[in-house]
Amino acid sequence: MTVLSLSPRTATTAALVAISHGTSSPAGQAAVAGLVDAVGVSLPSSIVEGGFVDVQQPDVQATLGKLDADRPAVLVPLLLSAGYHVHVDLVNEADASDRVTAISRALGPDDRLVDLLARRLAESGLTETDAVVLCAAGSTDARAVADCRETAVRLGVVLGRPVSVGFISAAQPPIETAVSDARANHPGSRVVVSTYLLAPGYFADLASATSADLATPPLLTAGGEAPAELIDIVRDRYVDVLTGADAS
Repeated sequence: MTVLSLSPRTATTAALVAISHGTSSPAGQAAVAGLVDAVGVSLPSSIVEGGFVDVQQPDVQATLGKLDADRPAVLVPLLLSAGYHVHVDLVNEADASDRVTAISRALGPDDRLVDLLARRLAESGLTETDAVVLCAAGSTDARAVADCRETAVRLGVVLGRPVSVGFISAAQPPIETAVSDARANHPGSRVVVSTYLLAPGYFADLASATSADLATPPLLTAGGEAPAELIDIVRDRYVDVLTGADAS
């Protein structure tokens, strides 16, 4: 992998290749496609392509193959934390490419994501006495788990109350255990799950199926416009690589 240098040609020709996990959910597919389209609208002078690291096609190499052979590319992971897909899969994909390629940071942690989580909670009817549990996908990579815990801390600051964390897979505690613990620690209070997932799909369905009293929608919602916070973060990850502000 060759890190992009800040040259006039690179800055004006590098494509933004937005790589999401992929999902079998039509609603999730449409929501992520809407985000990629919105990012493209926000960068009218840049080429923006969307691809997938798992589940869907086109995969990373096929997406890069859509570009002119000499066009540099910035891979922007549409992932909320940096786990195996970022540190291993995307690195290997970039290394396998003959083009000048760089990888940006994941979308989170970022205070704009926290603001969006807080807005989803407010829209869902959060009250001052509710206990909040952040529900994340989970990862075997300790760095990704730490990113999620950092997001919970930041959300707690915004909400003015502690926010615990539960995971759907691969990390501890499981989301149902976290919900049960929150209920035991806050007797008489509602337990609200703050869904820290990008889009509708199987994991979002699991988040809403816990024994919590309420679960918020994911960050992208079926049929809704992509939130400005997400558009800005994706665009900024790309620009930060071009300007050298992203040292990853």
